[in-house]
Amino acid sequence: MSPCYGVEPMLTRFEDYRAKYENARMRREDGVLEVTLHTDGGALVWSEVAHRELGYAFYDIGADKENRVVILTGAGESFCAQIAPTGWGDIKTPMGRDKVYWEGKRLHMNLLNVEVPMIAAVNGPAHTHAELALMCDIVLASTTATFQDGHFIHGRVPGDGVHVVWPLLLGLNRAKYFQLTGQILSSVEAQSLGVVNEVLAPDRLGPRAWEIARELAKRSTLLLRYSRVALNINLQRLLQSDIGYGLLLENMGAVDDHFKPEDLPGE
Repeated sequence: MSPCYGVEPMLTRFEDYRAKYENARMRREDGVLEVTLHTDGGALVWSEVAHRELGYAFYDIGADKENRVVILTGAGESFCAQIAPTGWGDIKTPMGRDKVYWEGKRLHMNLLNVEVPMIAAVNGPAHTHAELALMCDIVLASTTATFQDGHFIHGRVPGDGVHVVWPLLLGLNRAKYFQLTGQILSSVEAQSLGVVNEVLAPDRLGPRAWEIARELAKRSTLLLRYSRVALNINLQRLLQSDIGYGLLLENMGAVDDHFKPEDLPGE
């Protein structure tokens, strides 16, 4: 029997997912959800677990109507600057690479499907999947933060969403130079290029993120949700169109025998 109109289906609750994910520590106050990415309580090391789980974490966050604003930050002294060298499984096989393809699409699309404003508080170097922070609506960065896309310089095709996000932020030619040379941008340089909105001392980063979040959370529910949708519809359309093809190109490059397995630790 179909549910009656007006009857709420069972909703995702914070208690269901707050401690569900190994690499995401969560707390919520007055509708503001803070998500801290970490590995064993310290700075996040990008791993098979993070790649697999975070897309599902964003799905749960987006399915919880009690979330009014989301803050995304990192633990320790970096946002995400290292990749785990092992633990990725057999990424030389079609099924192994299909896993990367499957998870990579959900990682980015589920982040954009969070229909409330998102604030990134980049607490240090963001050299691996910096685009997760930059896809937020407001980007704050510590003076200690730096930005890099390490795909190409580590032997991987930059095709898992970074081929969409960085050209939008930097402009096409500047983004191609940035990605092909492994250029590192300081937080001040990133701000001057429009990548970052505010640069703050490390001890001011978290309080400023919460200050903005609490101010946003005062707005009506529909204003918050629909503004997030409207402001990201073009990015969402581009990713929906291009991320699958980009991931296929990255996967094809990853199985090229020219590279050694240790050069290909995953995403």
